[in-house]
Amino acid sequence: MALNENKTKGKWLEIKGELQKAWGKLTDDDLEKTKGDIKSISGLIQQKYGDAQKDYGVKLSNIFKNFEAKKDEVVDHVKKTLKK
Repeated sequence: MALNENKTKGKWLEIKGELQKAWGKLTDDDLEKTKGDIKSISGLIQQKYGDAQKDYGVKLSNIFKNFEAKKDEVVDHVKKTLKK
């Protein structure tokens, strides 16, 4: 695994951790299935909690903004990993 790949995997783990802190019902498997897509994660939160997007949208956006610089790399890495 290349250094850059380690970094992106680490960032995805951090993002997943933050999402799980905010919404404890989200499992690793649930989040892996979203492939890091914010719309998919949003739908998952709505499915698990039944909240309206306005109730969690800002919180979800803020989590991703904290990792924005690496988000694209993380999403690409997750997609590649899931294809293997």
